[in-house]
Amino acid sequence: MANSDAPDRESEISVRERNETARPRRFAVVFHNDDYTTREFVVAVLVDLFNKTPTEATQIMLQVHYRGSGVAGVYSRDVAETKVEKVTQRAREAGHPLKVTAEPEGFGPK
Repeated sequence: MANSDAPDRESEISVRERNETARPRRFAVVFHNDDYTTREFVVAVLVDLFNKTPTEATQIMLQVHYRGSGVAGVYSRDVAETKVEKVTQRAREAGHPLKVTAEPEGFGPK
């Protein structure tokens, strides 16, 4: 038996519409300086795996060397993590301790 005093359930449901879809967070692939990985190796990886020109790769490598880190590119999380894995694997195969991380876009000091 239905209670006539009970409110209609469907009329109580409120729907909130989003104005726009949130964009997925992007991640920067960051190379970190060390005292052992050669500059030539860093440039070669940037050219091979990040499609940088030799000039662009050299500029990033110099930033890593003089500032302690440098951004190779900004990608979706999956792509950034895959690039980190590929660089790390190549570095280990070549005997280099190169550290590469995927950081949320906008990381570091402002």
